Amino acid sequence: MTDSRLAIVVLAAGQGTRMKSSTPKLLHELAGLPILSHVLATSRALDAAHVVTVVRHERDRLAALVGKDLPESLIVDQDELPGTGRAVEQAIAALPDDFEGDVLVVSGDVPLLNAATLASFVAAHRDRDVSATVLSSFPEDVTGYGRIVRSEEGAFDRIVEQKDATDEERAIAETNAGVYVFRVLELREQLANVTTENAQGEKYLTDVVGLLRQAGSEVRAVPVADAWLVAGINDRAQLSETARQLNGLIVYGWQLAGVTVQDPATTWIDLKAKLAPDVTIRPGTQILGSTVIETGAVIGPDTTLVDCEIGENAVVKRTDATLAVIGAGASVGPFSYLRPGTILGADGKIGTFVETKNATIGAGSKVPHLSYVGDATVGVSSNIGAGTIFANYDGVTKNHSEIGSHVRTGSHNVFVAPITIGDGAYTGAGTIVRKDVPAGALGLTVAPQRNMDGWVQTNRPGTDAAAAAAKSGD
Repeated sequence: MTDSRLAIVVLAAGQGTRMKSSTPKLLHELAGLPILSHVLATSRALDAAHVVTVVRHERDRLAALVGKDLPESLIVDQDELPGTGRAVEQAIAALPDDFEGDVLVVSGDVPLLNAATLASFVAAHRDRDVSATVLSSFPEDVTGYGRIVRSEEGAFDRIVEQKDATDEERAIAETNAGVYVFRVLELREQLANVTTENAQGEKYLTDVVGLLRQAGSEVRAVPVADAWLVAGINDRAQLSETARQLNGLIVYGWQLAGVTVQDPATTWIDLKAKLAPDVTIRPGTQILGSTVIETGAVIGPDTTLVDCEIGENAVVKRTDATLAVIGAGASVGPFSYLRPGTILGADGKIGTFVETKNATIGAGSKVPHLSYVGDATVGVSSNIGAGTIFANYDGVTKNHSEIGSHVRTGSHNVFVAPITIGDGAYTGAGTIVRKDVPAGALGLTVAPQRNMDGWVQTNRPGTDAAAAAAKSGD
């Protein structure tokens, strides 16, 4: 049900200079999604009547993301006047004239603040029918935060910034989390009174809280349950810490859903990944993107899967795979590299030091070790010998190889594409296949072996090899 009395303002206009990055801060990823996407998803979950996202720096890139993730959001461009107060002022100017509800203000760089917490926050604001409510927290390190000053009775009095605080006020443990709910009529009125007469020359949203108190309006401060919920991201260190916190929640959720995660500290799972019950994740594993893993599969150790599909009871260990499909009961690794377009059928095998790309390997077929399979199709129940290379590139174009079913190829083969090897065919060890091999045939590259007697003594005199040869000839 849409909350017709709620509007959300997402502040996404900051430059994020402390990230020291060519990528806008809010587009840095967290569990496989941009930071801002987490905030937009939370905004969507609250079913507000209106969502307004305020942008400025890297405006087009951020607007494109908002349009994809939350197309119903209005996008407002902050003008040259800086400050959160100005951003909110322009956002509410974009709301319908007849909107008279509450405005929830959230920051685009606070991705862990979830919809349930915000819904309770809005409900607490409405229960007391106050002009504004401030979300507060009790972080371990209060340095840099505005402090929540309360009266002797415990009522909210004001917010004091650290640079303006007395020693007594700096000792306060409760801080401003930068999340607010305002009644829109009073917010509009007081924003008009906010000035830029401060060291930064900005319109601060916190000044609205002070003006409301001066006008005799009631303001509340409601503490959040856990300080990490409102942790903002300003630099790479905070990004890593937030990623660790979120990943811990994701892993814990999958454990409760029936997934065995042997070492949560070294396991990373993106939000879009889907895991079935009775999946086992071994240490050092990353499940990234939209990877789907079916029941009974064992993944890891030391494995990275990006946008892969893993079938029931498959085993994938010490493998790097992207956009690959691994069938039920199949085995991959160790030390396999599956590039995009790899499809391994049920009960198939891609083994040690094997690289594949744009290759379909049929059910029960095996590429056990030391091979490259690119731009190829392998039928069912075939075996590709050790050290085989599919020579798919002629210097201009990529060409395809077709290997039939129940084929047995010898070790150290080179398949010079385009070629076709028919069903049931064999190839000999060391064969370079340049022509098609018919079904049931044996393909060989035949060259007589030539031994040159005395070559070592003649060409390597004085070496240990020459001495050994001479002794052996006695």
